Amino acid sequence: MPIREGDLVLVYLPDGSTYLVTARPGKTLGTHKGNLDLGDLIGREYGDLVQLSKSPAYLLEPSIEDLVMKVQRNTNIVYPKDIGILLLATNIRSGCRVVELGTGSGALTIALAYAVAPDGRVYSYDVREDMLRVAESNLRRAGALDYVELNLKEPGEPVPVKGADAVVLDIPAPWEEIETIKAAIKKGGRVASLNPTYNQIERMAETLRGNGFVMIRAMEMLCRPILPRQGRTRPVQQMVAHTEFILLAVYVGETAEGFEEDED
Repeated sequence: MPIREGDLVLVYLPDGSTYLVTARPGKTLGTHKGNLDLGDLIGREYGDLVQLSKSPAYLLEPSIEDLVMKVQRNTNIVYPKDIGILLLATNIRSGCRVVELGTGSGALTIALAYAVAPDGRVYSYDVREDMLRVAESNLRRAGALDYVELNLKEPGEPVPVKGADAVVLDIPAPWEEIETIKAAIKKGGRVASLNPTYNQIERMAETLRGNGFVMIRAMEMLCRPILPRQGRTRPVQQMVAHTEFILLAVYVGETAEGFEEDED
């Protein structure tokens, strides 16, 4: 299908540089390899090769990973390496209703929205109105805003959502939202809490354990890129290592009392 005006395009250069742009007349992408008239992208197809003044470039269809990594950032974002296991472990899929506490720049929100589309919904909350504006812009650009409701929320304030399939938190003190989580999630629903320090996940784990949650586990995802080259394949010299720990749990309510899980 030809690229239309308003479509997102990933411009890929031979040195590995990528640029996420919108096909639009009167706009120009400036790169270290020359300029590209974004109006000229209209009518071309994904996979086409174009010529900049100093280099060729491919026009590729952006992946969800590209949309996540290319957001405008006012905060740290949740990386694809963490998003993948989070979506699988929380069973978030098309049709699910998900509460997100801590919208931030909206990178994780984009992935959640594409996971629940077209019939599900993401209810995302943040304490900062300026962050919600940034997230709204990122979601709109990524084509995911139709599946998300953005709301301002004070710490500890309940949300109107009931029976959510999952609750995802990326906030400094998730244990302060335990009553909010319990009121919003369905029995059997999944929780994922992301925090960068051991102290945070330990305190949140104990809070979950005392409030009707089971199957509590934590993990850290490390993704080491490899350079696949003939006769010279090796790991990259730098990598994104520690970002956040992922704490997971399942809500079962009062039946968790007396159910003692092995800690080994």
